[in-house]
Amino acid sequence: MLILIAGPYRSGTNDDPQLIQQNLNNLESAALPIFRKGHIPMIGEWVALPLIHLAGSQQLGDEAWQEIQYPIAHRLLEKCDAILRLEGASKGADEDVRIAKERGLKIYYNIEDIPNAE
Repeated sequence: MLILIAGPYRSGTNDDPQLIQQNLNNLESAALPIFRKGHIPMIGEWVALPLIHLAGSQQLGDEAWQEIQYPIAHRLLEKCDAILRLEGASKGADEDVRIAKERGLKIYYNIEDIPNAE
């Protein structure tokens, strides 16, 4: 399965770069266990951040950031089989789950619940 990892990125950070990096590290910490279960982990920021940079974003939340940050996850969900929703308040991750449910994707809340690939 291609599994989107969703959770806080910017939420609760007051745009503090260190706290944002901690949130990204937390998202990324789920990637290797998913890979080891035989699946492909995906994090929206892995795709969004380089594109945001290329689009000329100067600060979090600016026009280029808004154009790419959330839409990229929604486009990725068109290709994903499942989503792993990590703990923590996040409107973006909640929206990802809502879209995933609409599309009938599997929703996981714990890595342990993700089955091993056959």
